[in-house]
Amino acid sequence: MAFGELRPDDPVRTAGRWRPNSPGKAKRGMTTEPKALEIDHSEWKPSVNPWMVAASVMLSTFMVVLDSSVANVALPHIAGNLSASTDESTWVLTSYLVSNAIMLPASSWIARRIGRKRLMMISIIAFTVASLLCGMAINMPMLIVARVLQGAGGGGMQPLAQSILLESFPPSKHGVAMSAYSLGIIVAPVIGPTLGGWITDSYSWRWIFYINLPVGIVALFMANLFIEDPPYLRRAFRGGIDYLGFGLMALWLGTMQLLLDKGQEADWFEANWIRLLAAVCVIAFVGFIFREFMHRDPIVELRVLGNRDFLVGTMITCLFGFVLYATTALLPLFLQTLMGYPALDSGLAVSPRGVGSLVSVIVVGILINYIDSRILLACGFALLAYSAFLLGHINLGISMTSVVVPNLINGFAGGFIFVPLTTMTMSHLRKQEIGNAAGIYNLVRNIGGSIGIACVTTMLVRGSQAHQNYLGANVTASTPAARSALLGLQSKFFQGGASAEAAHQSAIGMLYRGIQQQAALLSYADNFRLMAFLALLCIPLVLFFRRAQKHANPSDVIVE
Repeated sequence: MAFGELRPDDPVRTAGRWRPNSPGKAKRGMTTEPKALEIDHSEWKPSVNPWMVAASVMLSTFMVVLDSSVANVALPHIAGNLSASTDESTWVLTSYLVSNAIMLPASSWIARRIGRKRLMMISIIAFTVASLLCGMAINMPMLIVARVLQGAGGGGMQPLAQSILLESFPPSKHGVAMSAYSLGIIVAPVIGPTLGGWITDSYSWRWIFYINLPVGIVALFMANLFIEDPPYLRRAFRGGIDYLGFGLMALWLGTMQLLLDKGQEADWFEANWIRLLAAVCVIAFVGFIFREFMHRDPIVELRVLGNRDFLVGTMITCLFGFVLYATTALLPLFLQTLMGYPALDSGLAVSPRGVGSLVSVIVVGILINYIDSRILLACGFALLAYSAFLLGHINLGISMTSVVVPNLINGFAGGFIFVPLTTMTMSHLRKQEIGNAAGIYNLVRNIGGSIGIACVTTMLVRGSQAHQNYLGANVTASTPAARSALLGLQSKFFQGGASAEAAHQSAIGMLYRGIQQQAALLSYADNFRLMAFLALLCIPLVLFFRRAQKHANPSDVIVE
């Protein structure tokens, strides 16, 4: 057989053209074994303008992220309307988070079986129909089941949107693409509580779900029109279903989420069922890791963590999720419980974070083409730490400005973190690895957020108790300041018509409530300062990143 003649048992194709094997010139990620088909998809581009693809995925992502926070402020109204207790109403949030967490890492595997576009459309339909069912719920069980379906649809959309964007834009434009994507990820959680509070107060809690219907219909139409599957997802999927791997993944993620959500209520490991839940979680997690490395077609391809940049980025996004979600949970709680802000006002006080994010993603989208992404990322974490330190100096006499300015800086820092972090984390991955990597990346960020909320909730309660013991020990009858305050309060109550004994008891009660408020304030300040230190801890990790690639990766090949 003459040199250059194709043998039927030795096909090799690159960029859509057949070429012979070249002995001794096999590239990384390619094989010269017979019956190996190698396709370079680094130059693949969507048939439509990639900005139309970006608009399609941004709309669906914004809807999902918004709905993860919009229901928080409506929980008391939901509980009252459906005749449920406050503890029962929290399952509205927990059920959504559990199903969302399970779908995040599984979305890439499902996309390989049925296609990314088809999965995106199914997820949008599931989310939209579930939103309708949530609004029509007549009792709590129906609402919880609908939220499970809603979380499953939302969990499929987030990593799909990210991988679709990264594949539709060339590597040199990944920073700009992530700037657009981050608008939904960063701004939606800020708008959510404010929008949810306004809708609940002005209309009904059911409308926080009904508003998803027109958005979902438009998102479905745009997804069908503009999104397309890349070539390496258009071939038949030959792998079997890893039922055991999926079951172990669902078990450890579900038990972990329940553990984090209900741990503080049950006093953590003092409760037997919490210890049992933790044991099941650990065993299922270890079994899942072992299964995924042993199975020929795992639900989640964990070997991608062998890429240094992806591993470093995953570690950093976990810490970032911890700080971001913990701060987002702490501040409205502080404003409503200690400062006496109503739900709508507390939402308005933190809304400048969205303004800061909007400005920063535009700035970063421009700067990322000229400045090393590692420098931008380090600046972002420095600004995030500074905003947390400002919040660590709060007191009960602050004005709204003292909350607005740190939130503005916090939001501005978010754009400098999210865009370069995502770009550098994915920059050295092959295109066919991005879908799986995006699922892991988003899951780890959400896990970091869940752990962060659980930790700060626990530390807030325990810290308040510790500060209260310390302050109470220094407020005695022999303390001049305490005695003076007590006598002043007694005099006011006595002048108001109370008896001497009633005035004394009321004064003691008022003094005790003041101690409780100060103890809670100190605990909030401690938590904000902890967030600042964790943000600073991320800066040294940035040094482990390699420089992000600016051009197409020559190793973007797929071996079938």
